[in-house]
Amino acid sequence: MNAYYCHHFVLPLPTEHRFPMAKYALLYQRVAAAADSLGIALIEPQPASDAALQRAHDSAYVMRASRGELSAAELRKIGFPWSASMIERSRRSAGGTMAALETALRGDGVAVNLAGGTHHAFADQGAGYCVFNDSVIAARHVQALGLARRLLVIDLDVHQGNGTAAIVRDDPSIFTFSLHGERNYPAVKECSDLDVELADGCDDAQYLDALATHLPRALSRAGADAVIYLAGADPYAQDRLGRLALSKSGLAARDDMVLDACLRHSLPLAISMAGGYAPDVADIVDIHFATVCAAAAHARRLA
Repeated sequence: MNAYYCHHFVLPLPTEHRFPMAKYALLYQRVAAAADSLGIALIEPQPASDAALQRAHDSAYVMRASRGELSAAELRKIGFPWSASMIERSRRSAGGTMAALETALRGDGVAVNLAGGTHHAFADQGAGYCVFNDSVIAARHVQALGLARRLLVIDLDVHQGNGTAAIVRDDPSIFTFSLHGERNYPAVKECSDLDVELADGCDDAQYLDALATHLPRALSRAGADAVIYLAGADPYAQDRLGRLALSKSGLAARDDMVLDACLRHSLPLAISMAGGYAPDVADIVDIHFATVCAAAAHARRLA
């Protein structure tokens, strides 16, 4: 199984910044140490080109972001100071999901981006630590290559995939399913094709019951050729921004449910890591690494 990484493209953030940038390098190290036993090939993705970005984003936004011409208000909404490194990393992160989805569709069946899940980026603006929307960019990339006609985005980050929903609002070829905290960011939600809102304190049993109920609905309604799965670590009980109460074993059961459903429906899938903000970065890495291990086991079943 291919796993795409861009941890070495680092945003220069202030030491007090709450975004856990360190998780990406730590996850890479964990995966690299187990790569041979898991059957994982680690690959640096190419950056998403302007043409690729513009399949999801307004060309003016892509150009202004790339040239450092975003306003102070726009950067506050993103949550990062502008730097050339921010743009390069964002392009590489999108490139990772593009490559993972293309690889899955060309015969591997599954691949992983060790970053990605930047689902708060809209067509004309970034938000919530997201500059470019890798899920839509990847979906439209494989459509442009003729590898898939219809895509399903399964967004299990704790925050609604508002940017994704907004970009594809009038695009019936990309079906969006978001299972997220009702009272969490963003305050104003967009309309996904299927939104399922969870109350604060939702535990493993409640979460898995909701997923078991609604995942088959999403699969049936999407009629998809492939899946993009955002496996957020932020429904975890200890997450600072999560408000839910899932355990690590509950999150692993979530991953298994999605992977099993894709196996039953013979759906290739690309997996991105999405959010995670636990105070101990080791907890975030544990959750993401368990997702990678589950994906590698899925790849062995497909072999």
